[in-house]
Amino acid sequence: MSDTVEVIVGIVGRAHGIKGETGIDVRTDEPVRRFTPGAVLRREGGGGELVVESARDHSGRLLVRFRGYPDRTAVEALRGTVLVVDVDADARPDDEEEYYDRQLTGLRVLDARGAEVGLIADVIHLPVQDVLEIRTPTGTRMVPFVRALVPEVDLAAGTVRLADVPGLLTDLDETPAEETGPDAGPGAAPAGDA
Repeated sequence: MSDTVEVIVGIVGRAHGIKGETGIDVRTDEPVRRFTPGAVLRREGGGGELVVESARDHSGRLLVRFRGYPDRTAVEALRGTVLVVDVDADARPDDEEEYYDRQLTGLRVLDARGAEVGLIADVIHLPVQDVLEIRTPTGTRMVPFVRALVPEVDLAAGTVRLADVPGLLTDLDETPAEETGPDAGPGAAPAGDA
């Protein structure tokens, strides 16, 4: 049997109606799998188990009812609870082009020539696309996680390779202060010996 890792799948939100349903802030790409009736979830930090009694979509929001929480008052006590499950550490999404956040976080970031330039600190999920938060020696940079900018992910080697795109990890207008002088504005000529 392989190792397992604890994965956050959701956070309990506010109660919905009077029959024990609650909204879930979904933190998984597999909500149908994780919140199916009978699924057992744990409260992060050892707060016990919760069994999904029912789950449904309501106007784009996942509503879940847990066994033993029959009404609004009971389920309101769960608000803010972080829900976790154990998954196989080697598990991969069905699509070869997809990765779990836990697989990307901590990978070394290489530039197009193969030089190490940083580390993936986090994966941020935005409405349009996912973004890699990369820590570099000069600070944190955000890189859209799209094939045009991140053409290679090598989990076995623990690396991602970035495309050769000017400004991806540095600002295009960054010019060392000694070249422009202290009072130079944008587009100013380099300081000379006047």
